Amino acid sequence: MSEDQKRQLNQQLWNIANTLRGKMDADEFRDYILGFIFYKYLSEKMELYANGILKEDKIKYLDITENTKQGQEYLEAIKEESLEKLGYFLKPSELFSQVAKRGNGNGKHENNFIIEDIQKILINIQNSTMGTASEEDFDHLFEDMDLNSTKLGRTAEQRNEVISKVLSHLDKIDFQLEQSEIDVLGDAYEYLIGQFASGAGKKAGEFYTPQQASKILARIVTLGKSRIKSAYDPTCGSGSLILRLGRICDVMKFYGQERNRTTYNLCRMNMILHGIHHSRFDIKLEDTLVHPLHGKLDAEAVVANPPFSAKWSASPLFMTDERFSEYGRLAPASKADYAFIQHMIYHLAENGVMAVVMPHGVLFRGAAEGHIRKYLIEEKNYLDAVIGLPANIFYGTSIPTCILVFKKCREQPDNILFIDASQHYEKVKTQNYLRDEDVDRIVDTYAKRITVDKYSYVASLDEVRENDYNLNIPRYVDTFEEEEPVDITAVASELKALETEMQSTDETIAGFCKELNIPTPF
Repeated sequence: MSEDQKRQLNQQLWNIANTLRGKMDADEFRDYILGFIFYKYLSEKMELYANGILKEDKIKYLDITENTKQGQEYLEAIKEESLEKLGYFLKPSELFSQVAKRGNGNGKHENNFIIEDIQKILINIQNSTMGTASEEDFDHLFEDMDLNSTKLGRTAEQRNEVISKVLSHLDKIDFQLEQSEIDVLGDAYEYLIGQFASGAGKKAGEFYTPQQASKILARIVTLGKSRIKSAYDPTCGSGSLILRLGRICDVMKFYGQERNRTTYNLCRMNMILHGIHHSRFDIKLEDTLVHPLHGKLDAEAVVANPPFSAKWSASPLFMTDERFSEYGRLAPASKADYAFIQHMIYHLAENGVMAVVMPHGVLFRGAAEGHIRKYLIEEKNYLDAVIGLPANIFYGTSIPTCILVFKKCREQPDNILFIDASQHYEKVKTQNYLRDEDVDRIVDTYAKRITVDKYSYVASLDEVRENDYNLNIPRYVDTFEEEEPVDITAVASELKALETEMQSTDETIAGFCKELNIPTPF
């Protein structure tokens, strides 16, 4: 599929999404449209898989008559294999295409009221996984799709009409799932999540990291690797950040944790839509700092864009927690930034790389944060690089941000790389945007670890000590542009010429005024 075709598909999906919009907020109609797309994906995947099993019998899945003895035998056999391979099961009558036809009066049934059918099917998908390895991954997956909400329409008939229309439009789109080498649906899903993020204002930062920022983090933590055992994001949102790693190299298993249930559901859907088998991802629902649910995970790649300067309890009980105890201080209750950093370092493998987006305050704030920062640099020597990003590139905040890169086994243990990329971007409407060349320059400079005039600087640990562990980037990267010297003699000559010219103009104006018999203006 060409880039133009992808753009056309994305626009089609966005237009269909707006069919649902009505009086709903962006994050509300997002849950419906993404849920319907996910249902369509599961259906098409199910049909393709079942058709493959039935190929020897020379029949299609939709040819099966469900209420016959032979039909039941076929379904039982297919269900067993489907639960093993796909992790869920759908009967032919439950497939998206069949429900879409019924909703638009094109099926065998005269009754085109499909809301109850869809509700039952979504419950059946979840129930089909009970007692299987995929149960946790499908648990309550569709709970944000309330098809009886008055936001979809005042009456049941109005709601049914809107839903039928959306299903009909989606049914006409071919996601080309049989072509396993391309990820049309995954790309489209990411596009829609990004569109919803741009319209969701402050809430957007809770579930989406802009694509260009994701690229920087993903490329840094996978540098020089074609395969990694495990990727982890403790504040995973919709999962777009760790999924980006999978586009760059083979990731054997994805781990993530998210405290918002709606976003947690979105992340699990996103994983499955990108073709990640349920056995290859482990996404948990809980507050990462309060209830970490991955035990002692040693992840080879750790990435995150945590909520900036979020509040947390900072309870003294955390001083007995292995994640924080060795530092001697806890991050302040008003700013959990370093608590997230400590948590991530705890879960970083000895050969791993960690990259996290943070507000600039973590570079220079004192008190407990200053103590933790000094410990990370002086005692542990884990900090590998500090990368300054432009302001206003993240949704929901206009503050300038930075990326901190940590390694437990550093190749250059006697220095820290500083990059100031804050002035390299393009302004698009009200948002600043990192171009591909900006991303490439950041990653290339990190990889080569070089000093570039007014852009990067390799600072020795002694220099960092002299600055009392203050990591504020202007202390290391001098971006001052010296103004050109002023030629006083040339300026004086220019002023003298202007004065002569003005006198001549005044005399001309005075002559005109005299001819017109009116007073001069000076």
